[in-house]
Amino acid sequence: MLKYLSANWIFPVSSKPIKNGVIGVSEDGSINAVLTKEEAQGIENIQYYDGFLVPGFINTHCHLELSHLHQKIAEKTGLTTFIKQILGLRQQPEEEIILAMQSADQEMYENGIVAVGDISNLLISKSVKLESKIYYHTFVEVFGFNRPSEPIIEQGLQLKKDFAPLKASVVPHAPYSVSSSLFDDIEKVTSFDDILSIHNQETAGENELFETGTGKFADFFAEVGIAQSDAHNSNKNSLKYHLPQLSKKVNTLLVHNTFSSKADVDFAKKEHQKLYWCLCPNANLYIENTLPDVDLLKEENLKITLGTDSLASNHQLNILAEMQTLQEHKNVSFEELLKWATLNGAEFLGIESQFGSLGIGKKPGVVLISNAENGVINKETTIKRLF
Repeated sequence: MLKYLSANWIFPVSSKPIKNGVIGVSEDGSINAVLTKEEAQGIENIQYYDGFLVPGFINTHCHLELSHLHQKIAEKTGLTTFIKQILGLRQQPEEEIILAMQSADQEMYENGIVAVGDISNLLISKSVKLESKIYYHTFVEVFGFNRPSEPIIEQGLQLKKDFAPLKASVVPHAPYSVSSSLFDDIEKVTSFDDILSIHNQETAGENELFETGTGKFADFFAEVGIAQSDAHNSNKNSLKYHLPQLSKKVNTLLVHNTFSSKADVDFAKKEHQKLYWCLCPNANLYIENTLPDVDLLKEENLKITLGTDSLASNHQLNILAEMQTLQEHKNVSFEELLKWATLNGAEFLGIESQFGSLGIGKKPGVVLISNAENGVINKETTIKRLF
């Protein structure tokens, strides 16, 4: 049976907003019609809502495995201290980890998230993802700087295989944790239907490590007994180290970009034509207490997506909350944020034929946003999943 839904505004995302528009949705969530008020004349039993109807959100960066660390990691201590806390607390009983992941998955679903790009180092999240109503692409993360890369990549490929039938790809963790030989091996196993993700310039110390061999990351490496390599103290920052080594044939997500400059953006645009730039503002504030230069990324017309990061570095898994933070701190319009939160993320994940916009034939999820007058997201703004 077809249901017709209307609201003050319909935001298809792939086309202009429709005031008092109407959408037709079948029981399985498929969009059958996107109509203006005039085109919907004569249709009976339309359900009217006060607010905005938008497609479901795409969370392009999450760590579901770390959900059990919610409220256990101190805020605003910087990335190296954050990493040490994660390493110290990560090992917990399997049952506790699974229950936390199930709760986090349900939280995302209720918050209107329909698809997630999820970082995994283990297989433990597979059962949760298989049972979830959310679409997952798993990024099997590999790392290693001063050890042979062959066993690392073999382990990553096995984990990717073990995640089947779920979509997965083998990806580098971050420039400071992946050697050139491991980048080479990742390139060799990357096929045309893969997508990649890498943490990028999340802290100033990351750039400093590569440029001068000093700073907080250099101190962290010395503390844990990791020797520096020739890539460090090279007078080139972390982006110029890792980006030339990434496959240019597939969509690639640069995550965080908290300390990316105009020179970095110029370099990236010349180096890689399939880049997407993921912002996780609430995690940036949680860990480093700073935000990326969003104005720069906007001005450069980059393809921006949104992520929540993990419950170890965030108070909630809610894309609307990420949109609110960017709007408050960076004055980004609702329509622009919505595209970042939906269509751009779907295009990165390669699922835009089903998700990301309210288009006929798609099953993108339908979300009601209320109390966002004139597109201003505030503490009173609410979200309700309708499909």
